[in-house]
Amino acid sequence: MKPLLRPWLIALLANALYLGAVLARNGGDPLSLAKIGHGPNQGYDGQFTYLIAIDPAPAAVTQAIAVERADIPAYRYQRILLPLLARLVGLGQPALIAWAIPLLNLVAQTVGTAIVASLLTGLGVSPWHALVYGLWPGLAVAVRADLVEPLSFALVAAAYWADRRDRPWLAAGLLGLALFAKETATLFLAAQLAAALFGRDRVRLLTLAALAVAPFAVWQLALRALFGEFGVGSGGYLGTPFEIVPFMGVWRIYSISPTVFAVFLLFLGPWIMFPAVWGMAASAREVLRRNWHPYVWALGANAAIIPFAPFSTFREPVAMLRFCTGLVLATLLFGGLVKSQRVLNYSWLWLAMLVFIRG
Repeated sequence: MKPLLRPWLIALLANALYLGAVLARNGGDPLSLAKIGHGPNQGYDGQFTYLIAIDPAPAAVTQAIAVERADIPAYRYQRILLPLLARLVGLGQPALIAWAIPLLNLVAQTVGTAIVASLLTGLGVSPWHALVYGLWPGLAVAVRADLVEPLSFALVAAAYWADRRDRPWLAAGLLGLALFAKETATLFLAAQLAAALFGRDRVRLLTLAALAVAPFAVWQLALRALFGEFGVGSGGYLGTPFEIVPFMGVWRIYSISPTVFAVFLLFLGPWIMFPAVWGMAASAREVLRRNWHPYVWALGANAAIIPFAPFSTFREPVAMLRFCTGLVLATLLFGGLVKSQRVLNYSWLWLAMLVFIRG
């Protein structure tokens, strides 16, 4: 008899309780999850998911985002998948859409955890390590705040699931959808392309180009035509560019306050900076050994981007946790691939970052 308790069930219960607690504190109002603000630098990113979902017309988006909130419409609109799904599930009704977004995210996080557990089982390691993904605070806060990460990373995991079953067209299509949920999935796309290129797998290269690269490129051109600029960038209102010098985004905190810098370094150092450096080294070592598995490239790509993260991301702990979600997923899959119990065991330490979760 199969055990009733599964990683996905614990992730579902934990995230549902978190949502329930937030809703209870706010009188059961689902819009409290989106943190809708009025004016520049007010509210949080989830408000854009809701605003686009209730009226996805480009003119309405420009008015709501550029005019009223001084943000960047193209940057927000490129993450179109969750708003469209919420509008579909919510039957186009704002009151229903407000509930559809968190419910879709809760489902995505639960399914994503189940898929990661399945991938780990297929690699011959315990599926319970998937709880690191299921309870990762960067995803927990995304479920709570109507953000797009749960859907995007669930689709990335689903793409890996399809790839393991030798369904390259399905894998490429799922990865392409992940890009329309959030553009940071391009790191996993780059990893898949590298694996296919070094493995001389023409079928996978063709499918990725046709179902992931081309649609996303066309979408970016459409954004430029609609809003006058591409969507890909380093952030919305008050977002700073990616850095050129590694970890300069961290050192800029020192110029504002040495005390704040010291406090930030206590969690950035062991939980983000060190894992990023380790990830680059571990990936490079496997590549030199001619291990060109997609998980190897995914670890390298997601680790390599972190030192160059913008100052505007490093200075906000929750934003940094969200930004590191790809590294968490890639580390778990890499640990399973190379059968490193040490890597998998150490990954549990990431859950200490749950202390940064707030209502």
